[in-house]
Amino acid sequence: MALADRFLAIRRDPHSTEVLARGGDREAHSVLERAGFVPVYRLHETYHRAPTGLPQDEERGLATEAVARLRAVGYHVEADEDFDTDRRPAHYQPLGSSVVHLADRIRQATTTGEAADVLTELTGPHDGILDAVGQVLAAAAEFHDALDGATDPHTARRLRYLADEYLHVIRTNLGHTRNRLADRHAEHPGRSTCTREVPAGEREASAVCACPTPPRTVPAPPPPPVAAAPRR
Repeated sequence: MALADRFLAIRRDPHSTEVLARGGDREAHSVLERAGFVPVYRLHETYHRAPTGLPQDEERGLATEAVARLRAVGYHVEADEDFDTDRRPAHYQPLGSSVVHLADRIRQATTTGEAADVLTELTGPHDGILDAVGQVLAAAAEFHDALDGATDPHTARRLRYLADEYLHVIRTNLGHTRNRLADRHAEHPGRSTCTREVPAGEREASAVCACPTPPRTVPAPPPPPVAAAPRR
């Protein structure tokens, strides 16, 4: 991570009077959006703004909360005096962190069965993660059904389409992958479980396990010399 990504600025723009947050990495952007900011994507940068239509006191509270949350997790934040605060709220791991943990389990899996077990957490028909995502999309569609904006019915239909079509394709294909892994009963060729046992015939007295030594990397041969061009 670049050191510059640990720095942000949250200020009221003197021209547009918007409250803008600039800088930071993806983690900082996640903190900003959880605090209520809206991302703005441009060709050369991504920045965040306060939602439109907020009274100034609510904008001030939103920006102050963002400053507090960012500083609580180690970011250096330059802020307008109105947004400055010494408060450091407790930081809790978001729900996505537990899902990312599944990726770590797959990276450590030594058999197809172990990988299938992890994918089951996604594809479970009753309580899998993808099923839960489908329920969230359905609830968001129902929420829009009750709103009275001109585009709300279209948004509700679009959310249901995402759940019925796109999410269905992901769930179906991932389910097939999980089932093929479950039937395969194979070990990963590049991974092994270390038993921490040293065989009786081990020659190296310093050995602490029976794992094979990693293969030597043979250096690439140097390029052939270039013949000098004849002088004229």
